[in-house]
Amino acid sequence: MTGAPPRWRWALEFLALPKIHAAPFRAPVRVAPFGRGRPVIVIPGMMSADRATALLRASLKAAGFDAHGWEEGMNTGARPAEIARLEQRLCQLAAHSGEPVVLIGWSLGGLFARVLAQRHPEACRLVLTLGSPFSGDRRANNAWRLYEALNNHKVDEPPFAEDPGAKPSVRTVAVWSARDGIVAPHCAAGEAGQSDRVIEVPYKHFELASARGAVAEILRILREELG
Repeated sequence: MTGAPPRWRWALEFLALPKIHAAPFRAPVRVAPFGRGRPVIVIPGMMSADRATALLRASLKAAGFDAHGWEEGMNTGARPAEIARLEQRLCQLAAHSGEPVVLIGWSLGGLFARVLAQRHPEACRLVLTLGSPFSGDRRANNAWRLYEALNNHKVDEPPFAEDPGAKPSVRTVAVWSARDGIVAPHCAAGEAGQSDRVIEVPYKHFELASARGAVAEILRILREELG
């Protein structure tokens, strides 16, 4: 199974944009609290910012987590300075809270989460990726041309030495969808040994952190993983 998702599936993704734009104004998905103040950093996908993950972070806070955005504005690609600041924030949050951080990365944000967990496993409790193209051909998606237009490097030559496909030494969960219109499902699911757990969900790429059902699924996964 190779290649990017078909264009018709890519076109359907845009139906989810209103959910993303309205995220800061939507009521959180509520479950019985279980977060116990654990720190979480949510990293948005390409061409999105913390606004896009507002519903997920509000739901995490309602569930008892200390949820944070990535605080770097719009994510336009792998920029060394932004990744360095995020790396510093990860270490500072872990030190301040006295416990390792849960990293949740949506799409491109998941690649950053896996890289940071490779660099600082002592600061990470869990890595959860949402439709992230960490495995296989970096061009098996419908965003690589835009990525290369916005960055001064090729999509398969990012400015960091780590391989996002290599599993961090911490617990790693990959969420993927057969309905993904941006990233090829096999790239988000990965190969055997690249994650500790692989979970399929029935949502579009743009819904993975914006649809209420997807957020509820993320909370369910976190409850199972963290207890």
